[in-house]
Amino acid sequence: MLSASNSPILDPSNRINSNTYTNGNGNGTAAVAAADDRDQDQDHLSTLPEDLPNNIKEEIIALYNDIPALQNSYDIIDKIGEGTFSSVYKAKDIKGNITSRFWPHFWNKSSKFVAIKKIYVTSSPQRIYNELNLLYILTGSNKVAPLCDAMRMKDQVIAILPYYPHEEFRTFYRDLPIKGIKMYIWELLQALKFVHSKGIIHRDVKPTNFLFNPELGRGVLVDFGLAEQEIDYYSDPNLLKNMLSGKSTSFSSSSSLENDEKATNYLELMKELRNNEQFCPCIARYDRNFPSKHKDNNDLHSHSNSVSTAITTNGNTIQHHTLAPTPMVTIQNGKVVNLNNVNGMDLTKGYPKNETRRMKRANRAGTRGFRAPEVLMKCGAQSTKIDIWSVGVILLSLLARRFPMFQSLDDTDSLLELCSIFGWKAIKNCAAIHGLGFEINGLHLIKENGFENGLKEFVYELLNKECVAGTFPEYSVAFETYGYLSQDLFDKNSIEPKLPKSNEDLSKQDDYELKKYQQEVWSDHYWCFQLLELCFEMDPMKRSSADELLHNTFFDELREDGTTDDESNDSLSTTDDDDDDHHHNSIISNSEDGMMADDDVLLISE
Repeated sequence: MLSASNSPILDPSNRINSNTYTNGNGNGTAAVAAADDRDQDQDHLSTLPEDLPNNIKEEIIALYNDIPALQNSYDIIDKIGEGTFSSVYKAKDIKGNITSRFWPHFWNKSSKFVAIKKIYVTSSPQRIYNELNLLYILTGSNKVAPLCDAMRMKDQVIAILPYYPHEEFRTFYRDLPIKGIKMYIWELLQALKFVHSKGIIHRDVKPTNFLFNPELGRGVLVDFGLAEQEIDYYSDPNLLKNMLSGKSTSFSSSSSLENDEKATNYLELMKELRNNEQFCPCIARYDRNFPSKHKDNNDLHSHSNSVSTAITTNGNTIQHHTLAPTPMVTIQNGKVVNLNNVNGMDLTKGYPKNETRRMKRANRAGTRGFRAPEVLMKCGAQSTKIDIWSVGVILLSLLARRFPMFQSLDDTDSLLELCSIFGWKAIKNCAAIHGLGFEINGLHLIKENGFENGLKEFVYELLNKECVAGTFPEYSVAFETYGYLSQDLFDKNSIEPKLPKSNEDLSKQDDYELKKYQQEVWSDHYWCFQLLELCFEMDPMKRSSADELLHNTFFDELREDGTTDDESNDSLSTTDDDDDDHHHNSIISNSEDGMMADDDVLLISE
């Protein structure tokens, strides 16, 4: 290991360089400043653990130098994480301001530790603002890491968050029993329910962004660097048009329109915007929010390119309009017979110089392996349902005891991985929803309908391979899932769990408890796989929301035990009335001189 004297930052002597100078009186002002810096560095080094690697020590010293205001409030102890856009450090809250003010968010109420997130300069200012702003908005839930404080000096931005003592997903995903899986998904869905209720899409739900403590049974959602506000395309016809044209998304001017008039305008708008590169045909499928006053309204569905159905609930008729699909490209014998309004183009002699097909553009941010089909297919109408698909991927990893589950290098490989599970027909139907074609040639191992028994058979095959190879220890909880699937898939004569035979060595009470446990394991697996199917619904409009999944039978045990939704915003309020305005206007401060400067304050809107 390198000694401190061999490190360019840890060696204080290297802080004096060619910039040292003297003034007319012979005073070495720069040298004096450098000497002070050396003393500060030595003080910081003395507080760091001796066994901390030198490269981590260098980073911590550099962080103190970049943000001088940190040293007055926090003792940085260790580096606990690093991502594409940031690094995270564990620190002690010296004054206790953060831990006392935000105590409801800390798992250990006596904790004095916080997490310091350094956002890299490579991140765009808008991205940094977006993340901090969303964190500030989402402070009202203890299932989401709140923004406790933020500092800025020049281009360096620091966010202060609570420190959560958790375990890495890789250390427990193969050993977490079905009850633990239930608690993990319950906590994650609670966090997403709150986030989605604010109209926010997380976009990067994955194990590393959900900190879970198996012993406490608690989890918290972190890292909103890719999060964005969900757009409701159905609230007003002008909203979608203005969004695609880059204009303001204010739609108050047409709020007085009658529902029927809105619906008519909406259908016309869908036709007008079909050729826009950000438009996705899935937007035009359902007109969810236009209830008709009249049960018999022929004006709305008289359009030649629309199909209308009516659903009557409690005396109210809701009109659902579906634009009849029209092919964007139809080719016969090498000749284009329909290409929007271009007909008769001959492709047998080559391709047109200028591409005439509509290009698709959409936000594809996220982590490979966790992206929903609509993200892979560049849908321009992505919703909070993409987070639910990611929950399904995590749940699949927990049940199959395999992580990562998907390891594709690009979107094409990702679609092929989905085809191998769900079949190419399901992916083709999903592509049609988004106005795309999908064909597979030469891949004989990919079946039309995937696994005959769906996800249960897929998980069984993965577990069976490990059982044959002997990679599971004898005490592994994976055998509970394997046993359930073996009976469910192959023992069609019985719908009840196979319970262990009575053991004479056990008391009647212990024997009863053992059989009760086996029954609960069987029941939990049954409902857990149903929940998994709901997460992997290909059509995002049919995919269940976080709130709907929380009411699934799989979680009945937690609701009966009183494990309720997290606290309301009022119960988690951490600021006094007198401090509200100050906290709101100075959540991000300029730290160049350790003082606030009005022109350097980044205001966070409500």
